[in-house]
Amino acid sequence: MNDLRLRLADDSDLATLVRMRDDAARWMLARGITGQWEPGQLDEDHFLDIMARGEVWLAETRDRVAGAWELWWEDEDAWGPQPPVAGYVHRLMVDHGTAEPGTGSLLLRAAERRVAATGRTLVRLDCLSGNTRLNAYYLEAGYRVVGHKEGKPQPVGAPKSFTLLEKACGVPAAA
Repeated sequence: MNDLRLRLADDSDLATLVRMRDDAARWMLARGITGQWEPGQLDEDHFLDIMARGEVWLAETRDRVAGAWELWWEDEDAWGPQPPVAGYVHRLMVDHGTAEPGTGSLLLRAAERRVAATGRTLVRLDCLSGNTRLNAYYLEAGYRVVGHKEGKPQPVGAPKSFTLLEKACGVPAAA
């Protein structure tokens, strides 16, 4: 697990990102987690857009991609206009065929460190309100619920309702 290497994604990673997102969607559906992600919702243009206005990170191990996440510097659709005090984590995903258990937590902590390195003091994310398993995961990682957003626009499909969570950078999860 200690051999994870993190790097910014580039244009050559677009097909990998789309595949990983679709595989994560299929993994959720196979476990009865519906309404979160569907295969085929996002294409390479989505990730290009995020790279142009934020960051997309990859984690590699044994020369294979083990996970990825998006880091945005604003998220008005969920949070409204905000001062520049937070980074916003989106699409945290692991490759369940490559990643070892605990990889998702390592990626989340890496995102938190990246936000802190920019001088921002909060990491924020939103989670589909009905996904109790994922909401519990973020609560266990030290995030706290700070609100709800009804009818947040989606890249594809109808608006959905989300739980808004945040964590001060560098604050460890409760033991």
